[in-house]
Amino acid sequence: MENLTVITEFILTGLSSDPLLQLLLFLMFLIIFLVTLSGNAAIMVVTRIDSSLQSPMFFFLSHLAFVDICYSSVTVPKMLGNLITMQKTISKEGCIAQIFFFFQAACAEVFILSSMAYDRYVAICDPLHYTTIMKKEICRQLVAGAWTFGFLYALVNVLPLLNLHFCMNNTISHYSCELPSLLMLSCTPTLTNFIVLLISVFIFGVGSLFLTLISYIYIISSVLKIHSSEGRRKAFSTCSSHLIVVGLFYIAAFFRYMKPSSDSLIVLDKVVSIQYSILTPMLNPIIYSLKNKDIKNALARMFQKCKFLR
Repeated sequence: MENLTVITEFILTGLSSDPLLQLLLFLMFLIIFLVTLSGNAAIMVVTRIDSSLQSPMFFFLSHLAFVDICYSSVTVPKMLGNLITMQKTISKEGCIAQIFFFFQAACAEVFILSSMAYDRYVAICDPLHYTTIMKKEICRQLVAGAWTFGFLYALVNVLPLLNLHFCMNNTISHYSCELPSLLMLSCTPTLTNFIVLLISVFIFGVGSLFLTLISYIYIISSVLKIHSSEGRRKAFSTCSSHLIVVGLFYIAAFFRYMKPSSDSLIVLDKVVSIQYSILTPMLNPIIYSLKNKDIKNALARMFQKCKFLR
């Protein structure tokens, strides 16, 4: 029983043990993190100050940018610190806290993406009632609901972790604390944790994906009825960036959390994890900026004002 209470911190193996490679990885991920912060912050600022970007679509986009900042900040700063220090440890409490905030931000993100899909559904399938359906109060309630679902999803998965004991092995073969990697180190049975994870992913993850897919089934069927090829192109253009973001996130996240844990797939797990937890928050503002003329024009106006003030 004494061994069960020994482990109070975990060792994160990170991405490499080569000092030179660690330095290169530090510089690369530092640049990615700075681009993530600046890109999403620019989206938040421009959607707040530009009068042409006050529609519900940009309201949701600004909140998605805020979630991406939170999402990336949960894991990347700790990873950067571990890449340049000899002591690559994290306390048990810090590990559980990282899992909690990671789950909360991830779940909030998928429901904000669902809200954005619903917004596009109303705009394309029922444009005459768009302003009456997508009121400010409704948009605020959808965002608040996304954060509430995120809190519940994180809570139901973290509470069972408090009953686990860790002994002997305290090395996490990853660059951050993720639930599958942590459960592999438990000395006590983790069946309950896996059942809770499976049920919660089905309710929150598959549920939000189902809402998004239903919205796009109606959107695509409506767009195909448009006789003008230019009209169809414009309609698909407004939705394509959102579909790219949804696809990048869901495919990687479901692969990481729904497949069986295996030591032989550790490298692949790390690559997939980098894609959805580090690269996706950076790519989101880039994808939306490149695909949306209103965002590009608003950003250009904002930068011109900044140059003029100088």
